[in-house]
Amino acid sequence: MADQAAQPSRQIGSPAPLPAQREADAARRLRQGLGLFLAALLCFACYDAFAKHMLARYPATVMNLSRYTAIGVLALWVMHRHGDWSALRWGRLRSGKLLLLRSLMLAIVATCFMTALATMPLAEATAIYFTAPLIMVALSPWLLGERVGRVQWVAVLLGFAGMLLIVRPGNALPLAGTVLMAISAVCYALFQVLTRKLSGVVPTAVQFAYMALFCLVITNLPTLFHPITEWPDLPHMALLLAGGFVSGGAQLLLLQAFQRASASTLAPMNYVQLLLAVLISTFWFQRPPDSLALYGMLMISAAGVYLAWPRRQKYTAHQAPRHDI
Repeated sequence: MADQAAQPSRQIGSPAPLPAQREADAARRLRQGLGLFLAALLCFACYDAFAKHMLARYPATVMNLSRYTAIGVLALWVMHRHGDWSALRWGRLRSGKLLLLRSLMLAIVATCFMTALATMPLAEATAIYFTAPLIMVALSPWLLGERVGRVQWVAVLLGFAGMLLIVRPGNALPLAGTVLMAISAVCYALFQVLTRKLSGVVPTAVQFAYMALFCLVITNLPTLFHPITEWPDLPHMALLLAGGFVSGGAQLLLLQAFQRASASTLAPMNYVQLLLAVLISTFWFQRPPDSLALYGMLMISAAGVYLAWPRRQKYTAHQAPRHDI
């Protein structure tokens, strides 16, 4: 009562402050979400560049081992905050098979992406990977029962045409790396489909924990056939783990961003990461894409942004890559 007495009286007919406060809070949360999302994209781009640099010395299995060891530590922290460790028990899981399949898809993505990145230019590799949302839209009528309009199909075909400009014969891209990156994009599209099916069914913390465990195990299966012969020394291992924490931290930033802003608002911004990859490839690795590859990247970006635009969400609601890797 004392607080109410201390406030100035409100005149009859004046607007209530509550809606205005809600609008201000919504605008503040949107700004926070956009900032967190851009920070996550910057972290992802920096980690990809860091991985590309370190792959010149260490195999992909070492990179994935350090990355998912760090992410595993973060997953333990996320589960600690979640509080319900029993949610990890198989008997309590709903849609457990889908959860395992989702984790398997991401593990394949991580294995193929890191292996391909060892031989692929960063910009071209990132562009091929960013066809995953287009693949998801193409698959959604059969896997999600969603309607895709004629104009949306044109956008998908435009994006695939852009990919062909990047991987065209004679472009000197390694065949094995190109195929692995394409497999990575397809598996990530399936991962997105499964993520949507599990949304609201399995807690995010549980999905994150299973993802970390599966990726840690499966991405290191190649060592059964090609054992690691050169292990990083202690300073380098610490550096690799730090990079893994940057990658895992980017995922947590994404989680926070999506708690403050809708996926339809944030999705078109994903292609900022492709721009960062082009800049890093050009100025750090001295591997600028040629003109046809740049046109292909613009086509992929234009198609992806169009499909992710909020007004198109009712047909093609999807999230662009790298949200849960």
